[in-house]
Amino acid sequence: MQSNQIPVFLNHVEQQLHGVPDEVRRLFHGRGRCWQGLDQLTCDWLQGQLIVNLFKSVDDEFLAQLKLGLLALSTSEVWRERQGRTILLQHRYADGAPSEVLLGELDARPIVEELGLKYQLDIGRNQNFGLFLDMRLGREWTRDNAKHANVLNLFAYTCGFSLAAIAGGADQVVNVDMAKSSLNKGRENHKLNDHNLNQIRFMGHDIFKSWGKIKKSGPYDLIIIDPPSFQKGSFALTKDYAKILRRLPDLLTAQGTVLACVNSPAVDCNFLIDGMAEAAPELTFIERLGNPPEFADIDEQASLKCLVFKK
Repeated sequence: MQSNQIPVFLNHVEQQLHGVPDEVRRLFHGRGRCWQGLDQLTCDWLQGQLIVNLFKSVDDEFLAQLKLGLLALSTSEVWRERQGRTILLQHRYADGAPSEVLLGELDARPIVEELGLKYQLDIGRNQNFGLFLDMRLGREWTRDNAKHANVLNLFAYTCGFSLAAIAGGADQVVNVDMAKSSLNKGRENHKLNDHNLNQIRFMGHDIFKSWGKIKKSGPYDLIIIDPPSFQKGSFALTKDYAKILRRLPDLLTAQGTVLACVNSPAVDCNFLIDGMAEAAPELTFIERLGNPPEFADIDEQASLKCLVFKK
């Protein structure tokens, strides 16, 4: 990380603030390695709150210049126009991801919008605040392809795909995640959007021990798979993803669709394409969804991969 590149970061953030829609959005994505000397720095706009993340320890000079620059940004015309009120700096590299408020007062549980849907976030106490912004186009695709569908959402987290599916007219969504606390947040997100909870199921189970229960609510027109790259004791990408792919033919309708996602720089698209061909040859690769432009990566194969397959 290079302190002489901080003006580049600040200029880009200010430019993005001028054009960003009135919804949650990433403003700066250094982790795509397109910004020399800023590769461990990100910045998100939460509709009035600016969340800056450091993913690597930096020297005192870098930290001091970054803080001064952010405070200067808060005096700009665009900050006033966009009704900016809070700046938070989070040290994601440190244990517990400690954060410090540089300006204003943190609203730790703000309600934000994306694509017309409301989400309640949880800032500062966890590494992730409850919505993965790089998956915006995946949620948009789900909304556009869920009409009258029976949807299975595996590794549901806070149910972003579920919200998109119901907004797109899905008949039913079954959310599965072993973290019941995340599913509870997903339920609250659905309530925020006045969704009919009778159409939505929340299964707080280990997926690999619950195939019987999952199958009972099928067959599914659309299955979404968005696992973590690694979750201690429950999921390892290269070992466990194939176990899910093998189950797909029995869970899908005759012309069912799968959106299979992976967000690890350690594997490329062929991990999913070849894995599907071997584990579930009945499914054909259709397309890879694009990623939001603000998440540009020097290596597209290292970035988020969302692949569509059809039976």
